[in-house]
Amino acid sequence: MAFDRHGTGLTLLRILLGVFFLFEGLGKLRWFLDPSLLSQQLATWEHGVPAGSISAQYLQHVASPFAAIFARLVPLGEISAGLAMIVGFWTAFFAFIASVMVVNFHIASGAIFTYGFLTNPYGLPVLGGALALTIGGVRLPWSIRS
Repeated sequence: MAFDRHGTGLTLLRILLGVFFLFEGLGKLRWFLDPSLLSQQLATWEHGVPAGSISAQYLQHVASPFAAIFARLVPLGEISAGLAMIVGFWTAFFAFIASVMVVNFHIASGAIFTYGFLTNPYGLPVLGGALALTIGGVRLPWSIRS
């Protein structure tokens, strides 16, 4: 009987990232009642990024004007993606949605363009894990065969 290490690893990654996104979303449920919490965070980030940078442009033209909408979409997206990944429902789709949310938060905070993104546990590891689940069923030519 062969042990499917690839499948087992992806299953563990799916469940653990699902738990991560579920609890991230639950921690943001207050945003539903008070979207100003997200607006305050965006304003803090805007003061911390260089003027004219991609992050500043993103904050001024996308994130801040639609903060009330994002304050509801982000928790809903994180909770939905988390639950879907935990139970294995449309994993690739919800992992892609989760990776888009990760990229958006890191662009908004300006972290994606720093060394800190590579060492931040909320950055590259979460993004890499979500992207791995997005294409997890695909065996790439350079994949290690076991």
